[in-house]
Amino acid sequence: MDIKGVIFDSDGTLVDSERIAARLLWEMLASRGIDLPEHEVLDRFRGVQFAVFAARLAEEYPGFEAEPFMRQFRVDSLVRFAQGMAPMPGALEFVRSLHVPKCVASNGPRVKIETCLGTAGLLEYFHGRIVSAYEVQAWKPAPGLIVEAAKVLQLPPHQCLLIEDSHAGVEAGLAAGVWVAGYGEEDFGPYLNETRFTRTSTYQDVAKLLSA
Repeated sequence: MDIKGVIFDSDGTLVDSERIAARLLWEMLASRGIDLPEHEVLDRFRGVQFAVFAARLAEEYPGFEAEPFMRQFRVDSLVRFAQGMAPMPGALEFVRSLHVPKCVASNGPRVKIETCLGTAGLLEYFHGRIVSAYEVQAWKPAPGLIVEAAKVLQLPPHQCLLIEDSHAGVEAGLAAGVWVAGYGEEDFGPYLNETRFTRTSTYQDVAKLLSA
């Protein structure tokens, strides 16, 4: 590894937003008569383009209207995120300690990314270096979002490390040609034999990886 820049996912990697989002989605679905366990809502939602998540629900549940559901979530989730958002354990310290260029690449819209990073005290470290899938029209697991992030860093993909907590993100990173650190407690078993993938449960693990 010859890492010259770091690309961060946002939700569940930099900010602890996924649990907040999953709770809101669970509440919204329950109000529409859709009874799914909260952990299943999180599993379905994590790392997936939101429109795809909603479309799959519409396929499974006749009468479910995806568009109004998505509009309500966009409005209500910003309120929840702004009320309180913690950085993931060790994320703030790790970001502060980085001495290489860094950026954020997320499937979310820019207003969501900036709200979450701002509430968690991380936005100041990524001014001008946020890549939203909605702006480049490329969502994980497709590689386009990560390729664009490498361009923002002005680096070839093979000199970038992507820190990612979802399968969709890992797949996007590997397809884009970057190195990938699978962060958190997700089961990353399918990627353990990939040369450019490393399992990193904590930011201390990521720091060790960069210093190796």
